Amino acid sequence: MDIELARVTPADAGEILTIQRAAFVSEALIYGTADMPPLTQTLDELRAELTEANGWVARRGPRLVGAIRVRETAELLLIGRIAIAPDLQGEGIGRTLLEAVERDSQAPEAELFTGSLSEANVRLYESCGYRITERVDQGDGTSQVFMRKTLRSASG
Repeated sequence: MDIELARVTPADAGEILTIQRAAFVSEALIYGTADMPPLTQTLDELRAELTEANGWVARRGPRLVGAIRVRETAELLLIGRIAIAPDLQGEGIGRTLLEAVERDSQAPEAELFTGSLSEANVRLYESCGYRITERVDQGDGTSQVFMRKTLRSASG
């Protein structure tokens, strides 16, 4: 697959928002609501976030086909908003983006979360070495599923 990765910049905001909304529609259908941050985030909010967040975008030719955003502390790489163009989901772009942020990180561990009904996401993350560490009940029959992966030993 001819995918090129680049660091995310605020100039990518419009394309990222388009991919994000398209990608999370399937999640909205699973959960029966479009009231979720990836779908309600505005362009201005995303631009502001991208001035502080780190991450990568994936392009196939000129087309942005995926994005991942992260925040990092000395202890933890927090991974969020993995979004892949719906017509290219399942082609390894999400895995490629995860590998890029993991390689780039100095943190000993990475954490991400998904919803309990998002079984394909859980399977992908488990296949990438993430393990479920916590489930937080949302009071509606679903839970947030937090997953972690050791990136390197704490000693280096």
